Amino acid sequence: MASPKNKPVHEVRLGAVKAALWRNDTDSGVRFNVTITRLYKDGEDWKNTDSFGRDDLLLVAKVADLAHTWICEQQVQENDRDRGPR
Repeated sequence: MASPKNKPVHEVRLGAVKAALWRNDTDSGVRFNVTITRLYKDGEDWKNTDSFGRDDLLLVAKVADLAHTWICEQQVQENDRDRGPR
């Protein structure tokens, strides 16, 4: 039986630029990694690349900013959970 493919815990997409956020449980706590790609159509098939043109760069920056905000919010929630009820 094949193991299920890992999926990101969250995605942020603006236009053709997408950030996938990945959760990693480590000995020192939860860490998140981010991959940023650009989607494009090649004939009938959708593909992605990690190469960006000039016109993509502001979207890359905004997607990275939104990914950062989401990660910070998750870390606050994790810390609140670890503290328990007050």
